[in-house]
Amino acid sequence: MPVAAGRDPRYLSHALAGRNRARSPDPPEATSKTRMARIVMKFGGTSVADLDRIRNVAGRVKREVDAGNQVAVVVSAMAGTTNQLVKWCQDLSPLHDAREYDTVVATGEQVTIGLLAIALQTIGVDARSWQGWQIPIRTDDAHGKARVEEIEGGVLIERMAMGQVPVIAGFQGIGPDNRVTTLGRGGSDLSAVAIAAAVKADRCDIYTDVDGIYTTDPRIVPRARKLPAVAYEEMLELASVGAKVLQTRSVELAMKQRVRVQVLSSFEDKPGESLPGSLVVDEDEIVEQPLVTGVAYSRDEAKVTLRRVPDKPGIAALVFGPLSAANVNVDMIVQNLGADGTTDMTFTVGKADLPRARDVLEKVRAEIGFEAMVTDPEVAKISIVGIGMRSHAGVAATMFKALAEKGINIQVISTSEIKTSVLVGSEYTELAVRALHSAYGLDAEG
Repeated sequence: MPVAAGRDPRYLSHALAGRNRARSPDPPEATSKTRMARIVMKFGGTSVADLDRIRNVAGRVKREVDAGNQVAVVVSAMAGTTNQLVKWCQDLSPLHDAREYDTVVATGEQVTIGLLAIALQTIGVDARSWQGWQIPIRTDDAHGKARVEEIEGGVLIERMAMGQVPVIAGFQGIGPDNRVTTLGRGGSDLSAVAIAAAVKADRCDIYTDVDGIYTTDPRIVPRARKLPAVAYEEMLELASVGAKVLQTRSVELAMKQRVRVQVLSSFEDKPGESLPGSLVVDEDEIVEQPLVTGVAYSRDEAKVTLRRVPDKPGIAALVFGPLSAANVNVDMIVQNLGADGTTDMTFTVGKADLPRARDVLEKVRAEIGFEAMVTDPEVAKISIVGIGMRSHAGVAATMFKALAEKGINIQVISTSEIKTSVLVGSEYTELAVRALHSAYGLDAEG
C-alpha cells in the first residue's frame, strides 16, 4: 500500500544527481572504461512472478548495462512462493524452530536468482547468481528477523567493474553460527539498500507493482496522488505504520547511509520522464513541506490487554522484557490506572506474532500477576504522517474530529513528532482512510 505527500515537492538539486561522497578506488579493470553510474536494481515477487516477467526484468537490466552503467540486481522469490513456504512451516508447528523456518523460506530467492542469471546470459549479458552466504551478507542470530551487520562489497565491485552483473538473493544472509538467516518480510528491500551502501552505489532502484509513492493506497482512494519525493524520515514513519512500498528497516538504513532510493514500476516504461518513479531523499532537498504527507494503514495488528495487573514499579519490564527476548515487537501501548492498586495494560503486536506473544505471557503470568489476558486480532492501525506536523498545532484534533464524524471509535492513540496513529476496528479501515485523506486536503483535483 503506497503512501506519500499532499503537494508536489520541488527540489534544490537535480532529482537523480549523485551525492559527492567518498568512494573506494575502482579496481584496475575499471580504468579502461568510462563508468556512467553504479546502480543496484531490486525486483519484488510480482516482478519475477513467472518466466515472462523474468525475461522482462532481464531486458530492463540489459538496458542499464548497454547504457554503460555498472549494475547489481537483487531479487525476491517469485510471487506467492514465500507465503506457501511460511504456511508449510506454520501448518507443521505454530511455534516452529526459527532456524529451520529460515532454512525453508530462504529457498525461494535461490530459484529466482538462478532463473534471472540464465535469462540474462541468454540475451548476452554476463551474469552470475549469488546467495547471501556467498557475498557474504553477515547478520545477527535473530532468525526470521535478522539484522544486517556487515557486507563485504569488494568482490561485487570488482565483478561490476568487469562488466558482470551480480544477481543476488534478497531476504537472506548468514548468521554467526554459519546458518542461513532471513531478514523478515520485505527483507529484499533491506538487502538491496545494504548492498547499495556496500558498493557505494549512486542510487538504489526498487522496482515493484506500483509506479511510485502515493498519498495513500489508490485502491482505497482513487484520487490519491503520486509524489516525486518523500523525505527519509517521513518514509520511515510511513513504512513503520503500514505503507507497503518499502520495508521499514530498508528506509532506516537508507537514511543512515544516505542511499538515494527510487521507487518505480516494473510494468510501465516511461522513457520520456527524467523521474519515472518517486525518490526517497534528504529533507533539505524538498522545499515545500505539506502539513500531512500521507495516510497509512495496517491490518497486520493484534491487540493484547492484560487485566488487573499490579500497579508497581518494574511491572512494565516484567511484561515487555520477555516479549523482547522472544523477538516479539510491541508497538502501541496504553495503561489505564485503577483505584484498587491494579492497572489494565493494552498494547499491539504483529498479528503473526500473536500466538508467540500469548505463549510468552502465559509462561510469566504468575510473575506478572495479571488476572486475565484478552486478545483481539480484528483491529487496524490508521496513521497520518508529515514533517509539516512539527510546526503546526491542531493536526491530531482534525484527525479525531474526522473519525468521530464517521462514527469510528478510537481504541488506542500513539503519537510522535511527525506521526499520529489510532487503533480502530478493522471493519472501519477503508472508511477511516478515505475520511482522513479528504480531511487533510490530499485528494487529487478531479
